[in-house]
Formats: sequence, structure tokens, C-alpha cells
Amino acid sequence: MTDQLRRLLADLVAEASDGELRAEDVLAAAVPLPAIGVSSLTQIRLIDAIEDRWGIEVDADPSVVNDLDTLAGYLTARGVAP
Repeated sequence: MTDQLRRLLADLVAEASDGELRAEDVLAAAVPLPAIGVSSLTQIRLIDAIEDRWGIEVDADPSVVNDLDTLAGYLTARGVAP
């Protein structure tokens, strides 16, 4: 997993939250994404953005988008590169 992928994912989270979260706050979070305000709607938007960007299908299991590192690892395991 690369810092570049984590940064890109943090940017996507910020966009999916309609500006309620900043990418810097997402990157700095030491807690699950829902604990910093990522709603289920934001998670759905994030999954859509990832699927559109990389042309893959993301598992709808909430644990996949629970935190940035888990999500980055999930994508890396599927061959996604920034």
C-alpha cells in the first residue's frame, strides 16, 4: 500500500462527504472512518467513486470501507494502483 493511494482515497472520502471532511483529517484519523463522521451515504458514494475510477466492483461489506488502511489494502490486493 502506498502513501499515494492513501492520499487519493482520502481525497475521494472528502469529495464523497460533500466537503464535510477534509482529506487531511481523514489521513490523520486513528479511528474508523464512521467515528470521524463518514456516514453510510458517504460510504456508498465512496464505493461508487472507486468503482468508477478503477472499473472494479467493491464489496458492499461495511468493513471494507471502515478505515483507510483496510480500504487501501483491499484495493491493492485487487491490483489497484494510484
